[in-house]
Amino acid sequence: MVERVYLARPRGFCAGVVMAIRTVEKEAQRSEGDLVVYHQIVHNETVVRRLEEEHGVHFVEDLDEIAELKKRHRLSGKIVFSAHGVPPEVRRRAAELGLLQIDATCPLVTKVHTEAKKYASLGYTILLIGDSADHQEVKGTLGEAPDHTILVAVHTQVGKDPRLADPRTVEVPDPEKVVVLTQTTLSVDDTDATIEILKRRFPKLVTPSRSDLCYATKNRQDAVRRLARHVDLFLVLSSRHSSNGMRLYELASALTRAVRIDGPEDLEEAWFEGVQNVGITSAASTPEDLVQGTVAWLRARWPGLKLVEEGEWEQIRFREPQPKTPEEVLAEL
Repeated sequence: MVERVYLARPRGFCAGVVMAIRTVEKEAQRSEGDLVVYHQIVHNETVVRRLEEEHGVHFVEDLDEIAELKKRHRLSGKIVFSAHGVPPEVRRRAAELGLLQIDATCPLVTKVHTEAKKYASLGYTILLIGDSADHQEVKGTLGEAPDHTILVAVHTQVGKDPRLADPRTVEVPDPEKVVVLTQTTLSVDDTDATIEILKRRFPKLVTPSRSDLCYATKNRQDAVRRLARHVDLFLVLSSRHSSNGMRLYELASALTRAVRIDGPEDLEEAWFEGVQNVGITSAASTPEDLVQGTVAWLRARWPGLKLVEEGEWEQIRFREPQPKTPEEVLAEL
């Protein structure tokens, strides 16, 4: 019988996700015509579906899809870029199409883009640690300096994506001029260990003054570590496409028994046999109502359970981006 439910704090939406979703909602409301968003604004199917159904938003993976959309819909002439960031050629192509651009890239991702451009201009080889060459954030950062960047796998993930080099064997043109950058949503422990491997291979490896891993990634992983010792089963609410969410699930699984779910509709009573204490956390792109729905499902079956919340909420807020004309974008590139 479930007696306690421990809710991780922080959990769910981070400042970058809040900014990105609000940007899409406001632009959709103020636009004359349907709004187009390049890539899923955040990696959560519920969020994407709600924006499609409630705000008439169209998500595209290729700007060439816009021409086909125009045949069936009245479009606003605007495009929003997702929180994960986009490579410069996407911004250039959107400008050539005459689209007003709203860049909802998380500022912490933009920081990594800025570092990539800086070190490429200084002649460094960039070792970019990521979890997949297909991840939109990796694509965006790689696009800032493709001729200077080598994608490197987290040391525990070597071989899962053959396009990512093994940190133990990766070669660079000049071992004296190497810098390491990272995707912002990786495992803190695994990323630190991967950087240590690279430091042993390249003693003069440069690391940014502040970690590229975002505060929300670290804080949510720390919360899971704190709660895991109290629980028999950890529920991790996350889309399987969410990098930060899947890292939460992997961490919880390493510390106790864990299950990943998209929402309360995935829950199965058999999981809770012999379970007294349940932990719940959620990815940075998971809506809070899915967490509360999960709690409600548990309470409906065990009305006497005690709810415990531990930790602190984050207080960070990001400003919403301002639209830029094609001319302004081209002048920046």
